[in-house]
This record gives sequence, structure tokens and C-alpha cells, in this order.
Amino acid sequence: MSARKVKKVAFSKDEIQYFFKEESGLLEADDNEETYQITQKEIVKAVDITSATKHFDLSLPHLGPYKLDYFRNGRSLLLGGRNGHVAAFDWVTKDLKCEFNVKESVHAVQWLHMPTMFAVAQSKWTYVYDDKGTEIHCLKRFFQSYELDFLPYHFLLVGASENGYLSWLDISIGELVANLHMKKSPRVTALTHNPANAISITGHPNGTVRMWSPNVSEPLVSLLCHPSPVRDIAVDKRGNYMVTTASDRSVRIWDIRNYKCVQHFKVQNIPSKIDMSQRDLLAVSSGDLVEVFKLNSEEIRKPYMRHRLDNHQSAISSIRFCPYEDVLGVGHSGGFTSLLIPGSGEPNFDALEANPYMSRTQRREMEVKALLEKVSYEMITLDANFLAKVSNKKRAPKITLEQKRKLKFKNSSKTNKKKKH
Repeated sequence: MSARKVKKVAFSKDEIQYFFKEESGLLEADDNEETYQITQKEIVKAVDITSATKHFDLSLPHLGPYKLDYFRNGRSLLLGGRNGHVAAFDWVTKDLKCEFNVKESVHAVQWLHMPTMFAVAQSKWTYVYDDKGTEIHCLKRFFQSYELDFLPYHFLLVGASENGYLSWLDISIGELVANLHMKKSPRVTALTHNPANAISITGHPNGTVRMWSPNVSEPLVSLLCHPSPVRDIAVDKRGNYMVTTASDRSVRIWDIRNYKCVQHFKVQNIPSKIDMSQRDLLAVSSGDLVEVFKLNSEEIRKPYMRHRLDNHQSAISSIRFCPYEDVLGVGHSGGFTSLLIPGSGEPNFDALEANPYMSRTQRREMEVKALLEKVSYEMITLDANFLAKVSNKKRAPKITLEQKRKLKFKNSSKTNKKKKH
């Protein structure tokens, strides 16, 4: 890229900043007080009515523990209880889209490319439903899956099964792209992906973290992160850093670019689930306690926020930061809790990427556009910038007009000699 183009791109970025009027939230403590001492009740009293309604509890004690997933635009919430309860609704307006019971165990739930379709990993197979609760597909190739993930730009549904298979399914054409057997450590304790290059990342009981591509049968990277079983994995939105937790109460931050541990600390209890927000906040759950840490600080000594569930018998089973909102969703054995975490969500959204206020026509156009811009699974590699690279192969030298005439004259003279003989 030339210097003129670099200056033009930098200038356009500065111009765009003028349109970003929204600022991220902030939590400030008084003198002789820490931010983690501030409770949710105090935050609700201090914020406006609209923000206060985003903190709520759903008491569902007989159907949990619950798994949850937010859609990419941060508007729709999907809940799945272990005892078969599935519900999808607009958590801002509290409008229920659908609610039903599958009458068998639910292990994972996952939104697909639009907020009108979602996948549920049930006891035997994985099913796809629409926002009315109608069963659309039964994915028998996803047999006994207990972890689900989705790659939105490739339209790939990823599932990890109990028999040690990692599968990729293209939901746009309904074909199974790859079905890899994880031989050395088939049991998967965590499943996520790198947003930068769509590489699937799995955690295993032997303390290793592996990175997979549907194009290669063996793991691209196998990294020994902990001496004890890996509990969960989270990757930041830029794809530069990865956070892992293990049964030895340790939390480690890795630089994926050189696969080195840049920071580590320990929590009070064995962590169960972790998640990273759009503004680099890390949520760690253990038992009935949720702690949020700031990853921007040089050394992590104390949490940014802390919350313990009211019902101390509830064990946390799933946590997710809501995109474009200062909200952390917590799924537990007693139901669901929405917590206010100031500064966690990105305040400015790209309406062409993820629009929380899109209408039905915009949703249809967005679906068609996403299908047209679909990225092939063959392009999933560790190097996310390989498509933008220029080939280093030497080009053939250009032939001038005089050289072309000489070549034509030589060829014609050769043919004349052959005719004489």
C-alpha cells in the first residue's frame, strides 16, 4: 500500500470518529471504596429508567441449569434448560418469540445467521428451529453433541460430540463440510472460535488447547496451557489474545500471534465459565459468584466488579456479554440473571454489520447480502491476511513491439525453410 493510500485511510478513520457520538459506560468509586464493592442495586438506583430495566431475574428453578446465547446484534436472547425448556425472546422489550419443551435434555443452544433460526443440541441429535418454535431440521450427523458454535461469515455450524468428533455443517446448503476425529484427547471441555480467522479452538482435560480448520484433519496448533483440565476458553474480538481457565484456579492470557503467556493470575474458587466483552472485560464465574476483570491493566490484582447470586444454592452454568450493551447474561440452575456491567459493550454499532433496530425488510436484505458475501470454508487458515498478500513470484518481462516483430520474422523464416526442403 502506497504512502498516499495510507494517509487517505487514516484521514477517513479520523472523519468517521466525528460520527461516533456515543461513549462507553464507566464505573467510578468514591474515596476509600473499590468498584467491586458497588452492588447491582446501587447501580440500578444511579442509572436512568431505560438502563435500569436491563437488570432483571428470571426464576426457573425446576428446568435448569440454563445455557444462553445472545444474537450478534445484541437484541435477541436464547435460553436452553437442561430439562428441556427452550425460550427465545427480545430481552429489551421482553417480547416472547417462542417457548417450548423438547422433553429431553438440552446441552447447548446457538443462534444461527439470523434471529429467526437457532440450533439446540439435545440428548441424541441436534435440531434447528425457527423463531415460532417449529422444527426445521434434524441434524443426525451431529450425534450426541454437547458444545455448539457458529461462524457467521462462513455459515458454518460447529459441534463437538461425546464420541470425539468435531463437525462443521454449512447451513446454507445443508452439507457436512468436515467431520474430524480428535484422536489423542477426544473429550472437549470448551469450544469457541477466533473471530479474526474463524479457526475453531477446543479445550481438553489434559490441559491442551487445540486450533482446528475444516481443511486439515490434524490440529493446526496444539498448545499445553495448563497442567490441569481446561475449563473454558475466550478470545477477544480482534483475535490477538486468548484467555484460558483450568481446574487449578488459574487464569492465563495468551498472545495468539506468538503463543506465549503474557499474564496469569488465580481466582478464589475453581472457575466454571469465562467470556470476553467487546471492550476487553473478562467475566469469570465460579460457583454462584461472577467476577469481572479489566484486561487493559498491566497487572490484575483485584476484580473490576463482583456479584453473587441471591440464591446461594444456584450454580452458574453459562455467562455471555451482550453485544453493544453494558450487560452480562448469567445462566444458572435457578434460571437467568441479567447484570449491568458499565463499560463492557461497544457503544457505537455498524448498521450494515449488526443492526439492533432492523426492520423485517432490512432483515431480508441482510440475509441475502450475507449469502452473497459468504466466505468459503476453504479460506479458513491461521493467517487471516493471506488473501491480501501479493505474490512474490517474478513476473515475465514485458515484450516490446520491436521484439514481437523480430519473433514473427524468425518464425516466418523457419517455416519458409521447411517448405523448401
